[in-house]
Amino acid sequence: MIKASYKHYILNFKQASGTSRGILKTKETWFIVLKSENKQGIGECGLFRGLSIDDRPDYEEKLKWTCQNIHLGLNVLLNQLIEFPSIQFGLETAFKSLEGQDSFNLFSTEFTKGNDSIPINGLIWMGTKAFMKKQIQDKIKAGFNCIKMKIGAIDFHQEINLLKSIRKEFTSKDIELRVDANGAFSTSEALEKLKILSDLDLHSIEQPIKQGQIEDIAKLCANTPLPIALDEELIGVFSVTKKQELLQIINPQYIILKPSLVGGFAGSDEWIKLAEKHNISWWITSALESNIGLNAIAQYTYTKNNKLPQGLGTGSLFTNNFDSPLQVKNGTLQYNNKMNWNFNL
Repeated sequence: MIKASYKHYILNFKQASGTSRGILKTKETWFIVLKSENKQGIGECGLFRGLSIDDRPDYEEKLKWTCQNIHLGLNVLLNQLIEFPSIQFGLETAFKSLEGQDSFNLFSTEFTKGNDSIPINGLIWMGTKAFMKKQIQDKIKAGFNCIKMKIGAIDFHQEINLLKSIRKEFTSKDIELRVDANGAFSTSEALEKLKILSDLDLHSIEQPIKQGQIEDIAKLCANTPLPIALDEELIGVFSVTKKQELLQIINPQYIILKPSLVGGFAGSDEWIKLAEKHNISWWITSALESNIGLNAIAQYTYTKNNKLPQGLGTGSLFTNNFDSPLQVKNGTLQYNNKMNWNFNL
């Protein structure tokens, strides 16, 4: 017999982190804890206020309902939770965790054995030009050869100058550059800005215009000089038919999957299958989860055998994260079995 409970937790950023949606100082998250005999399963419901489709007033009520109805089993619950992708992700993880060798080993692979690593991009947060430049230098020193820079908050010309200064020192063979606009460009100026950015030999741009402008983004993807990766555009698209339709209409160069926002492992699997059917490349990204959620996403990602650098945040952003074996070394995420988990709520 499985007993379920949930807990609320606030993660505190070490330093306020800038995005085009504003400055983040804290990140709210929730945990589902399953208990069966002497085993425990833990899953993180990585709700992202202002971005998640399930950021709604009845969120906690739904979490409570899920725990009260845990006897229905995973598959039935996942169907009932179609509009709550972050709870789906937490639930899938908690069940996987309960079945695993221990609460944190969800997929037994060369990654969890500590024999292999996952290439990741180094994330550059928005801020002043000097602050962004310092982060870039730090990431390069730390061995990253793929850097993702958030753009759209400071003056566009300053951002271009910053990217030019990187390109003066490092060619695309040395450093792969990705930019993420988080929907910051207007539809009228987007193509012009993409042309300017394309001169800098970038890998791709994420979500140049706000989500939901299907015709505009489809036109951009058809005419862009720079590969476009869809991110927010995938949020809130629940049925396989709608997913298929979206990919056929827009036909992006890439899609980016955040399991907390697109329905966990099952939701991500659906998107991957459809993307590959349409020859669209993809990668997986975490969305400011604690190390519990990051661990689940990283272990799942490794099983997908995707050679592109993934967007797996390090978990080092928070002062009150949980100690874990996850480590970033030479631009990769590694699982160091000599280190222990410390999960106390």
